[in-house]
Amino acid sequence: MKPPIAKQQPKVLETHGHQRQDPYFWLNERENPEVIGYLKAENAYKESVLAPTKEFQEILFEEMKGRIKQDDSSVPYRKDDYFYYSRYETGKEYPIYCRKKGALTADEEIILDVNILAEGKDYCAVAGGTNVSDDHRYLAYSTDYVSRRIYTLNVRDLTTGEDLADQIPRITGNVVWSKDNRTLFYSKQDPQTLRSYQIYRHTLGADASDDVLVFQEDDDTYRCYVTRTKSRKYLVIQAASTLSDEVHILEADKPYDEFRLFAPRERELEYSIDHAGDHFYIHTNLDAKNFCLMRCSEAATTKENWETVIPHRTDVLLENIELFKDFLVLDERKNGLHHLRIMPWEGEEHYLEFQEATYSAGIGYNPEYDTKVLRYHYDSMTTPSSIYDYDMVGRTQTLMKQQEILGGFEVSNYRSQRVFATADDGTKVPMSLVHHRDTPLDGRAPLLLYGYGSYGYSIDPYFSSSRLSLLNRGFIYVIAHIRGGEEMGRQWYDDGKMLNKKNTFTDFIACGEHLVKEGYTSAGKLFAMGGSAGGLLMGAIINMRPDLWAGIVAAVPFVDVVTTMLDDSIPLTTGEYDEWGNPNVKEYYDYILSYSPYDNIEPKAYPPMLVTTGIHDSQVQYWEPAKWVAKLRVTKTDDHPLLLHTNLETGHGGASGRFEALKEVAMEYAFLLWLAEGK
Repeated sequence: MKPPIAKQQPKVLETHGHQRQDPYFWLNERENPEVIGYLKAENAYKESVLAPTKEFQEILFEEMKGRIKQDDSSVPYRKDDYFYYSRYETGKEYPIYCRKKGALTADEEIILDVNILAEGKDYCAVAGGTNVSDDHRYLAYSTDYVSRRIYTLNVRDLTTGEDLADQIPRITGNVVWSKDNRTLFYSKQDPQTLRSYQIYRHTLGADASDDVLVFQEDDDTYRCYVTRTKSRKYLVIQAASTLSDEVHILEADKPYDEFRLFAPRERELEYSIDHAGDHFYIHTNLDAKNFCLMRCSEAATTKENWETVIPHRTDVLLENIELFKDFLVLDERKNGLHHLRIMPWEGEEHYLEFQEATYSAGIGYNPEYDTKVLRYHYDSMTTPSSIYDYDMVGRTQTLMKQQEILGGFEVSNYRSQRVFATADDGTKVPMSLVHHRDTPLDGRAPLLLYGYGSYGYSIDPYFSSSRLSLLNRGFIYVIAHIRGGEEMGRQWYDDGKMLNKKNTFTDFIACGEHLVKEGYTSAGKLFAMGGSAGGLLMGAIINMRPDLWAGIVAAVPFVDVVTTMLDDSIPLTTGEYDEWGNPNVKEYYDYILSYSPYDNIEPKAYPPMLVTTGIHDSQVQYWEPAKWVAKLRVTKTDDHPLLLHTNLETGHGGASGRFEALKEVAMEYAFLLWLAEGK
C-alpha cells in the first residue's frame, strides 16, 4: 500500500515581516470530511506496514495484560471513621470505589462503580471517585465521555445510592466541599481555550444556572482552581501562572462569605499554602530559587509577615511538605534523587533510608492530621510500586502493598544503574538505566532512550510492568534526566526553557552519543521515545541529528510550536508564554522558529518513525502531528517507514480503560522490536 499524500493548499503566515508557507494548515478543520478521510488513510497505511507485526502485537498485549493482577485493590486510607479504597474486578476496565465504616473488617459499601458509568461508551474518565462531604453522606464526582477533559459534575446521596438532580456540565473536574455538607465550589474553563478561569459556588438542590461566580481570573496567562487545607478549616483558590501565584482564602464553615486575598501576585513570586494549628505554612521561592518553607499567623498573611521555617539551600530543592500535629515532613530532591526528611516539631529529625542507586520516592496521601504514621510511596526501575506506612516515632515501617506482577517476575532478573553524560557546555546529565541481567552491555543490545524535559516536570526512575516486554527481549531502557525538568534543582528547569530551550535537545543528543561511545549500545541500535513536550524533543533531535537514531516513537507530539504559540484561541497557549516565550515578541519568534520541528524539516534522510495522536486531544491538537507527518512524507529523502496512528475516539491521555491503553503500548513496542530485528 502506498503512503497517503495529503493535499497542499497555499497558506502564508506572516509575523514580524517574516513569511512562512504552511500548505497543510487546512488539516486543523476538525469537521472537514477530507481531514477525517486523510487521518483514516494514514491509519490504514500504518496497519498495512505493520501487518507483519499484527500477531506479535496481540502477543505483547496479552503478555502485558497477563502481568496485571485483575482483581486488585488500593491500600485503604482512613478519613474520620471511614476507610476508603478502590478496587478492580477480573475482566473489567475501570475502578470500583468503596468504603468501610469503623474497621477494615466491616461490610463493604460500593460508592461508585465506573464500569457501570462506562457501559456503552468508547471513553470514560472519572474525577473525584472518593470526594465525599464532611459528613460522608454525599459524593461529588465528575465524568468525561469524550476525552477532552471537559467534565459533568454529579452528586450522589450515599445513603440511597441515587444521584441527585444536581448536575453541572462543562466543568474542569476540580470540585471541593465546604464544611456545611451542602455547598460545593468548582472551577470552569473557557469554552474555547479550556483555560480554567472561574470558580463557582453551588448549593445542593439549587439550579445550576443560579450558581454564584465567586472568582474570575481575567489574566489569560493564569489559570485557577480550588482546594481545601489539610486542617479542613480553609477553602483556597489558587491562581497560578508559570512563574507567579496568588492565593485567596475563606473559612470552610462560612461558604457564603467572600474570599479574601492571602498575598498579592508578583512577577516571579511562586507560593502555595497549607494550614495547621493557628498558622499558615507557605511553600515559596521568595528569595529562594530552590524554594523554602515559611509561615505566618492566620491574622496577618501578606508577604511582610512571613517568617522562615526551612531556609533556602542551593543544593537541595524543596519539592513538597506534609503537616501533622507533631511532625513536619519534607520531600527534598538532592543530586536528582528524592529524600524524605522527618522533622518533629520538638525533637531530633532524621531521613528515611533508601538503598538503591536510582529510585523514586514521595509523600503519599495523608488526610489524617493527628497521627504519627506517614504514608509514602517508593519504586525504582527494578522494584514495583510500593506503599509504606512509616511510624515517625518508632522509626519502623510496614509495607502495606507492593504492586503484584504476575507471569513469573523476579526482581533479581533485572539490573539498574545511574550514569552521566557530558553536555556540550560541560554539564553532567544523569541517566537511569535498566536491563535484564542476561542482556550484554557491550554494544550488541538495542537501547531505548526516553526523555521529556519541560515544565520543570521531573521523570523519576519508575517501575513499569509493560516495559518488561522490552527488557525480556534484550532491550536496554534509559531515562535521560535532561534540562527543562527539575531533577537537579530549579536551575535545571531554568536552563531548559525559554531562550535556553535548545539545551533540552542537545542534552538528549549527548546522552545518546554517550551510550554509544561507552558501549552500552551501538550505532544502528539506538532508539528514542517521547510524548507531548517529549514529542517536541523527538522532532528537534531528528532535525538536529537524524543519523543518530535507529527509530523514533513520538506520542502526541508538540511539533508546530510557532503556529500554536501564536494562536491564543487554542488551549494552553497564553499560559505557556513563560515556558517557551511569546513569539509575538521577535526575539522569541526567531528562537522558537530556529528549533520548531515542523518549520525545520529539510530534504534529508530521517529515521523510521511512529507518530501517535488523538482526535480529541485538548493539549496538543491532532493537527500538529498530522501536519508534521504530511510534510515529512513529501520532504524526506529516505524510504524508512513513517507511520501516523490517530485514535479517533480519545484525546491526550489515550484510551481510558486499564487494558485498552495497553494496545497502543503493544503497537509501539512491536514497532521498535520490528526495527531492532531488521524488519
